[in-house]
Formats: sequence, C-alpha cells, structure tokens
Amino acid sequence: MQGIELSRRFHDDVVGPWLSQAAPGLRYSAALLAYGSELLGFDDELSRDHNWGPRVRIYVSRKDFGTHARRLVEEFKAAAPAQFLGEPAGWRNRPHPPANGAEAAGSYDHGLEVHTLEGQLESALGISSVGELTPLKWLGLAEQRLLSFTAGAVFHDDGNRLGKAREALAYFPDDVWLFKIACQWRRIAEEQAFVGRAGQVGDDIGSRVITARLVRDVMRMSFLLERRYAPYAKWFGSGFAQLPLAASLSPHLEAALSASEWKERGEALAAAYLTLARRQAADGIGGKFEPVIGPYFERPFTTINTDDLVAATRAGIADPTIKALPTIGSLDQVTDLTPVLEAPHIWPRMMAPLLEPAKEH
Repeated sequence: MQGIELSRRFHDDVVGPWLSQAAPGLRYSAALLAYGSELLGFDDELSRDHNWGPRVRIYVSRKDFGTHARRLVEEFKAAAPAQFLGEPAGWRNRPHPPANGAEAAGSYDHGLEVHTLEGQLESALGISSVGELTPLKWLGLAEQRLLSFTAGAVFHDDGNRLGKAREALAYFPDDVWLFKIACQWRRIAEEQAFVGRAGQVGDDIGSRVITARLVRDVMRMSFLLERRYAPYAKWFGSGFAQLPLAASLSPHLEAALSASEWKERGEALAAAYLTLARRQAADGIGGKFEPVIGPYFERPFTTINTDDLVAATRAGIADPTIKALPTIGSLDQVTDLTPVLEAPHIWPRMMAPLLEPAKEH
C-alpha cells in the first residue's frame, strides 16, 4: 500500500472518528504533506525506514491550537492502536522528529500532529499567509518546498482553508513563470558552446560534465513548460519521466549522455533545445520567435539562438517590477544547495541583492 492511502485510511478509520468525540465541533483540516517520498507517490519498500507510516497532520485555528493541541496529542496516546494495517502507529526509525513548537505539537507515540496553517506556511516557506506573496517573494521560494506543500493529499478540510492555500500556491503567477523560463534559457546560453570547446581541446571529462549539467537544465525547463514544480534531486528524474515532454526529450538526453564524441553530444543537446523551443512556440509562451539551430558564431559547436529565446520570453512579461530584473533567475536557478533550499529564513537575505533591478552587463 502506498503511504498516501495508508494515511488516508488512518485518518478516516481512526483519527477522524476519535476527534469527533475528543473535540466535538472542532473545525480542522487533515492532510499528508510537508515531507516524504509518499507525497509524490514514489515510496516503496525501502521508504519504510524513513518516517513512513500511518501519519496525519491536522490544522486548526490559532485559538483552537491553544485550547486543544497539547491535550489532543497527549490523549491520542491512549486511543491510537499499536498497529494500523500491519504498520506501527508510533515513530518507527524516523529521522524527522515529531513536530513541536509554538504552533506545532506531536509525539513519538503516534503519527498524529496538530499544527496551525500559519505555522506550517512559516516553517515550509517563510511566509505566514499566501496573501503576503509579491512577485519578488515568489522568486525566492524553493520549488521543492512548494511541491511538498501542494503535493500529498488532503483528507478533510472544514471551510476549505487548507485547500485555498494550496490552490494559491499551486504554481507561479504568469509573469514570475515567464521570468523563470527566460532565465532558464539564459542558463543554457552560458554553457551550450562549452560542450564542444572542452571536447575540442581534449577535455573529454569536462565536456561530459557540462553535457550532464545541460541535460539537467533541459529537464528543469521541461518542468517549467509543463507548469510543474520540480522535486529535489532524489526524485528529479522520476518526476521528469512523468512529464508529457519526457517522451520526446528522453531519446535526445540519453544520446547526449551516452555519446563518446563531443560533436554527437552537442547535436543531441541541440535537438533537445529545439524540442523545448518548439513546444514553447506552440503554446504561445512569451513573444514570437523562430528557433534556429546552427554553429556558435564562427565556431563549429551546434547551439540554439538563446538570445532570441530570452528576449522573446521576456517580451511577454507585463509586471514592470519583474520586467526590470536582471536575467539571473529564481532561488532554484542560482543554487542547488540543500542547506539553502531547505532553510526558508535564508531565502530573503540571499535573493534580495540578486533581484535588485539593474542594467545587465
């Protein structure tokens, strides 16, 4: 059984009925989100040694949290079964400890946690409400954290409060999205010719490393064009394989990674770039452009006209604040360091100086 279904049944069969008696009339939301391979449906037998099990987070108002949270967590110790559908209900070899803090309460004895929605947003994204998000703040949010909040499943939602927050965070606003696409083309622009240049001077390892970096950039562009948040590294390839674009891109990417000669790598990558550009044009994303594959100026390296792609994508941006930004990128496009992407308190300090409107050099 997948973890989402296990937790859904844990709520429906155990937690929900118990709450109706332990706190009659309590308005709450219940969900499985925040962390875990099961949020994306990628959990398997090995996942069961890593916080996997019957677990449910319930979300209540701040007032109700103060009134009920600690009591409910304590009283559920006596009500929770030792096992549920063959799985221990207590914390079994889970590296993430149960939540505890000013707006979170949990116990090692069972998988029920009580949170406030405000506290969850603060810990996950560094915001207290979705209403405070500006375009610049959107650019400072980690996609893997946005995915962990909007994936998973909701089992109960009085007033649709949790549902509304997840809907508001379901994907980037259009102008932010266009900016990220333009910046992704810029990433490709910076290194696409280096596959050939490194190979030309006999640096085959360097050429292969650059190829792999560009394959990753193509994959991230695919997530952008499909309007999907990209998962973190462990499930990046698995998530990519589920995208509609993967079917047409994967042969080119596999050819690039397996090629023994730099010209073949460059040509395979260029075919992938062309696939992306044609998809963007077909969807009418940004302004009009004509994707062109050819040599890099006078050098024999196969590339795509990324400058035109960047300019055309930026032409579709309406928000003057976003339009004035240098084509550097969002949080995920300037770093892949896990200690940064998993630390919301760092994001504003890191991104603010990078997103200062300025003329590009």
